[in-house]
Amino acid sequence: MRSPIGLKIRNLRKSLDFSQSGFAKMVGISPSYLNLIEANKRDVGGILLQRIAENLNVELDLLTGDSEQRLINDLEEVFADPLLESLNLGPDDARNVVATNPDAGAALFRIYRGFLDARAEAKAMSNRLRSDPLFSELLHQMLSQITAVRSAAEILADVPDLESDQRKRFHVSLSRDSRTLSDVAQTLIGEFDRETVAHHSVSPMREVDDLIIDEKNHFGGLEELGRELRGEVLAFGGFGEASLDLALQHKFGVTVERAGQVEVGGEEAPGQYRYIEDQKRMWFQGNCTMSTRQFQLSRLYAELSGVDTLKQMAKDKRLTSSNSQRLAYRALGSYLAGAIGLPYDDFLKDAEEHKYDIDYLAQKYTASFEQVAHRLVTLRAPGREGIPFGFLRSDPAGRLTKQFPLPGLQLPNAGHACPLWAIYSAFRRPNDVVRQLVTYPDGSRYLFFAKSMSKRAAAYSQVPFYTSVMLACDIFYADRTVYGEGMRLDDGQLDVPVGPTCHMCIRRDCEHRQEEVLASVDAMHSVRMPLVNTKFSVGETDKSA
Repeated sequence: MRSPIGLKIRNLRKSLDFSQSGFAKMVGISPSYLNLIEANKRDVGGILLQRIAENLNVELDLLTGDSEQRLINDLEEVFADPLLESLNLGPDDARNVVATNPDAGAALFRIYRGFLDARAEAKAMSNRLRSDPLFSELLHQMLSQITAVRSAAEILADVPDLESDQRKRFHVSLSRDSRTLSDVAQTLIGEFDRETVAHHSVSPMREVDDLIIDEKNHFGGLEELGRELRGEVLAFGGFGEASLDLALQHKFGVTVERAGQVEVGGEEAPGQYRYIEDQKRMWFQGNCTMSTRQFQLSRLYAELSGVDTLKQMAKDKRLTSSNSQRLAYRALGSYLAGAIGLPYDDFLKDAEEHKYDIDYLAQKYTASFEQVAHRLVTLRAPGREGIPFGFLRSDPAGRLTKQFPLPGLQLPNAGHACPLWAIYSAFRRPNDVVRQLVTYPDGSRYLFFAKSMSKRAAAYSQVPFYTSVMLACDIFYADRTVYGEGMRLDDGQLDVPVGPTCHMCIRRDCEHRQEEVLASVDAMHSVRMPLVNTKFSVGETDKSA
């Protein structure tokens, strides 16, 4: 369900005492088209929305309602939980809460997220207790030691005529068994503590996600620093592995090795790359691709050069724990690496000229499909924006492992998404881009395109691991991409009907449903019918938007 941008425009226009016809003339559209916008029957964005904001003398963010829409989506997920099913809460209720008391809505979602964390931790601990032989063995040891201690204590208490040597032996046995019981108990407690840390709340990662989303996945300061650091690398020749090697060696004394051996402690696997800090040595496994090597060298240069900036940003008050700060430091380091390797202005220009062809951009910038897709999501500099995309990544089990939302597009906060999405069908066609036009229950339409790839195997015996990456954009922008070519953008009849995830979807006639409908029946009445020819039937639509 989309944020009511049109209603905000109408209220602001009236507060300034502008007539509908007069204001339509000010922004360069017809009164009839403005009427459709204000009735929330037409989408508006890009340059047209900027002109409207300028003439209303308000910030663009006030009209888009991105944060409000995200909270609406979050509350819809809360209300769809089986625990709240009997309350019959649906999309209209979520919308009303955000409209009347957004702070209460945010508090409710924060509590719900804490509940999910606690439930996940309890489930993980329960599974561990049931399935882990270590816990079973420790509990049996404790039971055996308790039995031995109790037996010795009962003999000492119930048999008064024990010889002194016998009594001494029982005391020694009692002391030994007590110490053993204490050791076993300490081991068990240690395992519980370790599991608590390992399966602790997902909040640190969610806090990092929230920070990035609040900034619209764009950090102007890091973009500026990225341009400066790229200039340093270019002083050693054209941008690439060779110049990065020289820049790291010159500035930090870091040596780079490819293939060969790397020493790791214990059973720890080295992975495809590793930076050994005390040796100032960057190591890459022989199967590591050129795009991975270039990105990781860029990230190392970014983290070593921008350490003070990254540390300061990681101290943001929205990050409430050392874990979330550590994760934020790494995420911001990756962002800075992207700014170095895929410079904003050049990258945006190439993306626009080549209609966001990710494979072309990947070849030009020596980057992977995922790296390019991730960079496209960051093109949100005010006045120099690219197409707004949502980003998702899935593992082969269908679990979403990374996401950056798109305002208006409902995404589950965790777990699995709608099984009909292209992100899953891409697993059946590895290395091919799979595209689809979809329609949500509220009538909103999107272009999805995804690609599944595997890490390059280091040996024949290595099991390939696939991931699928998907970008999503509103149908309004589809004709600006190569992926919209040849598709019926003006006719939603052939769209794939989808939802966010089964338990949040109100389509009762979906034959692919894996879970029961949990949304309120009343929610069906709030669904908008698909808007056919939304973009192409209205002459006043600003194609440059």
